[in-house]
Amino acid sequence: MVRFTLLLSLVASTVTAQKLTGLQLLEKAIEYHDPQGNWPKFKGSFQVTMKTPNSSDRVSTIFLDLPTGRFSLEVKKDSNLFRYDLKGNECSISLNGNNDISTEDKERLRLSCERGRMYKNYYTYLYGLPMKLKDPGTLIDPVVTTKTFKNKEYLVLKVTYEKEVGDDIWYFYFDPETYAMEVYQFYHDESKNDGEYILLAGIEEINGIKMPKTRAWYYNKDGKYLGTDILKKTN
Repeated sequence: MVRFTLLLSLVASTVTAQKLTGLQLLEKAIEYHDPQGNWPKFKGSFQVTMKTPNSSDRVSTIFLDLPTGRFSLEVKKDSNLFRYDLKGNECSISLNGNNDISTEDKERLRLSCERGRMYKNYYTYLYGLPMKLKDPGTLIDPVVTTKTFKNKEYLVLKVTYEKEVGDDIWYFYFDPETYAMEVYQFYHDESKNDGEYILLAGIEEINGIKMPKTRAWYYNKDGKYLGTDILKKTN
């Protein structure tokens, strides 16, 4: 009886994958994560605590204002507290409350406006998923596949990018019933099994958007654990 039920479940998942196009699956995932369509007008802050083996916690407070393009990032690790504030081409950096930062400290902590813009893109992309998959230059594979990952069956969306946007190949894994995003995986060169996979767990609702509470990062090649990001509301 259990085997029969499992077979029916697998058949149902396969049929669902065959019926859905890539864009249809993406729309269902966005409907789950951002049911009110709040992402384009997102304005708010959240905190991310990064835990990594053999290292102290890194606590980052992120502020995003998508309509105006404003971004700020405040990072506390050990005895250092640095902050980026970006808007358009404007950029300011402070270290422990001081804007006059020595060259030595800038190099030691890798503080630069270029890196600040990298952080802005990084956090906007990761915490804007799956909505960010509608951005220009994103290529959604029309074929939805099914795959068992960590003993669970998923609907899988393959995503690539136009050359000027990026070269990596991404796979996004969605629950076949709720369409919640629960895993994603990227490769620089899939034939080498490089890159990483990220396991998502829990939900933190921020401004009406269901964001993953935790993200645990692992290497594709050997499954080595890299660290976990824990999301928390700040307001």
